[in-house]
Amino acid sequence: MPQYHPRQAFEPHPDNLSRSQLRKHLRQQRRALSFEQQQRAAEGLALNLLRHPDLHRARHIAVYLPNDGEIDPGLYMDLGRRKGIQFYLPILHPIHTGRLVFSPYRDGVELKANRFGIPEPSFRASRRRPPWALDAVLFPLVGFDANGGRLGMGGGFYDRTFAFSRLRPGMAPKLIGLAHEFQRVDELPVESWDVPLQGVVTDRHCYRFRRGTLPPKTDS
Repeated sequence: MPQYHPRQAFEPHPDNLSRSQLRKHLRQQRRALSFEQQQRAAEGLALNLLRHPDLHRARHIAVYLPNDGEIDPGLYMDLGRRKGIQFYLPILHPIHTGRLVFSPYRDGVELKANRFGIPEPSFRASRRRPPWALDAVLFPLVGFDANGGRLGMGGGFYDRTFAFSRLRPGMAPKLIGLAHEFQRVDELPVESWDVPLQGVVTDRHCYRFRRGTLPPKTDS
């Protein structure tokens, strides 16, 4: 794996920050990465995703297009397509406010910016796949800890979309957050509305969570 240690390039996370302050701090750090740093991070991420046991049999995987310094899953998508994986992008649902639906992402798919400036396929023109029919969902995090606590952008779209997983875990896809390793913090509170993750994958590690039955496992 490429030797990539972005945490060394940044000041430690300040203590006693509020969630909004920590979110701003971490977003500034990831936006400050150079193109070369982002490329190396994408390589490390791709290697960790390719070996991830929860993804070995997955054939329908939701991903995202980075637009705020998020770690880029693009290389993993390129390699995954060679293995027959179909990837999907989230679309803001125009009727069920605050929820997502997913559309196939292939070469040549026309994308338009949504109200947040994030490119997405057209809702009307796209073939859509419901959330429960995905095998796995890879989504960006602003921050995370080794116990499964996470910090997102604050919109709650993924939590609302996959809230059903609490009642029907057997029908739910694997939910895996993606982040740069330096976005790991010591501890984040778990909110009542947070849908549990199976794990977090970074450019350096795979963190796997066992929902209160076993301590978290870190794969180096």
